[in-house]
Amino acid sequence: MKKRIIVNKEPFEVSISEKKIRERIKELGAKLNRDYAGRVPIFIGVLNGSFIFLADLIREITIDCEIDFLKLSSYGDAKISSGDVRMLKDLNCQIEGRDIIIVEDIVDSGLSIDFIKRLVLAHNPQSFAVVSLLYKKDAVKLKNKIDYIGFSIPRDFVIGYGLDYAQKVRNLRAIYKLAQ
Repeated sequence: MKKRIIVNKEPFEVSISEKKIRERIKELGAKLNRDYAGRVPIFIGVLNGSFIFLADLIREITIDCEIDFLKLSSYGDAKISSGDVRMLKDLNCQIEGRDIIIVEDIVDSGLSIDFIKRLVLAHNPQSFAVVSLLYKKDAVKLKNKIDYIGFSIPRDFVIGYGLDYAQKVRNLRAIYKLAQ
């Protein structure tokens, strides 16, 4: 794994190693297995960023579960959210009376989670929880509860492990931050 890479002519350095990510996902999976024992939750991945995290997380889940996806847009190709959240792909599952676990790659401003929460709660689920690999506590503008957090990070711009920069570098195995 390279310690430093160049993306779009900008330097990035490793922030969270592949090993640390895998260890934390095992811990999150174990906690979700305990918390949802005897239930059949629906894990809903928020595309595109969460697909790698969800794939690795679901491999740690030993309880019965279902999977669905929704797709939102709030960034475009920018490094900062536009603040305008739009639905690009809706859910295909029935969520009324079900345990819903939203799987996010990163909670930044909190606007997407607020949008998703309103959308899901309008369909009367049994429960609603959010698991996010990354959480920018200092950047969150809204008071949404994030139930399961992989890593709290500063306001750095990060890429890799599903997170993109203008739709590129999602395939990196570690999380990289913009170098100072």
